[in-house]
Amino acid sequence: MLTPEEERWAEALAIRRLHGERGPAFIAERIGALALKGDEAGVARWKEIAQRFDQLGRGTLQ
Repeated sequence: MLTPEEERWAEALAIRRLHGERGPAFIAERIGALALKGDEAGVARWKEIAQRFDQLGRGTLQ
């Protein structure tokens, strides 16, 4: 079983594999849709994924 931290990294990696350079747009679309629904927890989760996706792209894993 993965920790929440490991899940976010796995999700970011999967988005990178599936969407490549379009990953940030995909993530932004998800955040926007969840925000419109008022899903604050969902927005927070996708923001965490976005942060990790960005770190993958910059090669700055912290």
